[in-house]
Amino acid sequence: MSTLPVYRWRLAPDGLATRRQLRAMELRPGGQDVAAELQHPRRRRGPLVAYLYRIDLAKSVRPMTPARWAALAKANAARRTCPKCQITHSYCMPTSLGMCVPCAFPETVRSA
Repeated sequence: MSTLPVYRWRLAPDGLATRRQLRAMELRPGGQDVAAELQHPRRRRGPLVAYLYRIDLAKSVRPMTPARWAALAKANAARRTCPKCQITHSYCMPTSLGMCVPCAFPETVRSA
């Protein structure tokens, strides 16, 4: 049983990066295990934790294929289409309502 090295926020050694930092470098963890942990202490709750990965073991990001672009466009169109009125809006449907605002609050829209 090995434990992960823990570093304070902003004090991680060179050669380690978070997922977001890897993505900014157009890399991905590529199946490697977490190499270390960053912790940022907070007063009333547990510390914020970020996992670090080795940059030298990271792999390049897979390129987007035409099929993946099409699937992403279809998913975004489904998020913008109201299931009740079937209108495609320019915004994503609020998940709390499950439909567009005019369908969720018809009395407010008519009176305005």
